[in-house]
Amino acid sequence: MADDISGTGMALRSGASTAEALLDRCLDRIRRIDPRLNSFVALDEAGAREAARESDARLASGAARSALEGIPISVKDNILVAGMPATWGSRALAKFIPEIDELPVARLRAAGAVIVGKTNVPELTLEGYTDNELFGVTRNPWNVALTPGGSSGGAAAGVAAGLVTAAIGTDGGGSIRRPACHTGLVGWKPSAGHVPRIDGFPSILTDFEAAGALTTSVADAALLDGVMAPPDPRDRRSLYAPAPPWPADKPRILYIPQFGDSPVDSEVATATADIAVGLAGEGYPVREATVFFDLDDAGRIWYVISRAGAAWLGTQYNPEIGALAGKSVRTMIADGEKLTGADYIDVLERIAAFRRRCAELFEDVDLVLTPTAAALPWDAATPFPDMIAGKAAGPRDHAVFTGWANIAGVPAINLPVAVSKAGLPIGVQFAAGFGADASLLAFAEALAERYPAPALPILEGQS
Repeated sequence: MADDISGTGMALRSGASTAEALLDRCLDRIRRIDPRLNSFVALDEAGAREAARESDARLASGAARSALEGIPISVKDNILVAGMPATWGSRALAKFIPEIDELPVARLRAAGAVIVGKTNVPELTLEGYTDNELFGVTRNPWNVALTPGGSSGGAAAGVAAGLVTAAIGTDGGGSIRRPACHTGLVGWKPSAGHVPRIDGFPSILTDFEAAGALTTSVADAALLDGVMAPPDPRDRRSLYAPAPPWPADKPRILYIPQFGDSPVDSEVATATADIAVGLAGEGYPVREATVFFDLDDAGRIWYVISRAGAAWLGTQYNPEIGALAGKSVRTMIADGEKLTGADYIDVLERIAAFRRRCAELFEDVDLVLTPTAAALPWDAATPFPDMIAGKAAGPRDHAVFTGWANIAGVPAINLPVAVSKAGLPIGVQFAAGFGADASLLAFAEALAERYPAPALPILEGQS
């Protein structure tokens, strides 16, 4: 079973364990368990060991840098780590090794975290499952025949299987929250700009993509967020003023069980409804409603931003990416090349209007509650489930609940709340207004105490 940061940190600070012993345990688990999961694509054993020994020296002298001192962490393969491959799931980048850390990684190192390795992603992180022609399929530790989702699938599988204590990933349309949902983890996506991004890959999804955390507790997600989030003037998006705390002890909650006529798995729907009913019973103002934005408009935004980004990346930034891309990415590039500058400007105006609509919404409510994923995990090598709740489903139907928070730039979190009859985890999503990250994390931590997460899986040979 995965360890949390607070318990592991306590063992390190008390001398009951050492950072190097903890690293050895992680590496041993990776060797024994990960061949069945394929969560890691690269390890830095020498660098991690050196970092662990330095952490042990600081711990022994009472000079721990932070609560993350000596904690083993993985990094998603689209986030740059100095001296380690950064492939973004692309064959064209198989030999790319950056010389410097992207800012979130640099801050984690400075806080004493031990960077163990890189985790698998779909090519260019543009899919909702995790597979690529470079490293292959990543599998879910709850059932290795199934997917952990994507694009932070490798990160989620590694934490859920106890290979590392926590992971950082990115979320451009639900890429942290849905894998967390499918593996029984907390998945944290902050507001746009909340975590500054410097020295990384291009932002092909504009500011939709945020760096966040996959952890076994909300407290752990908040710890990682606190280290990564201080503003940096080199990323002007990070200089916004955070929203003030909510004025009421019990925030106002808008519960949306379904987006239009998109299907929702019955067990997912029931688990989400149970949370809404439970909160109402505790005195929270809970109001049920239909989706508050135009789904077709959101779909157009996603289509243009993702396809234009893929086309630019694969034709102008690095043509080898386009030449060596898999079928799905090649199709996205071809679609993007058909778009015009007017199409892109039109979508920028749609995004601005979408954000105004969401700002108005969060004047009347404090939280939006939905399922995190419309479907339970599906076959690991299949891009999406073609049936949900007995209805035919398209490529994004399983992901319908998450992308709006990225368009709006608002913070959102997955909380694991139930297990299906087949033994698969179910999560719910809470989203808050732009800049209300601290309030959302505090609410989620208090809620998680009252609704404990399902126990993570224990794979054979994991102990």
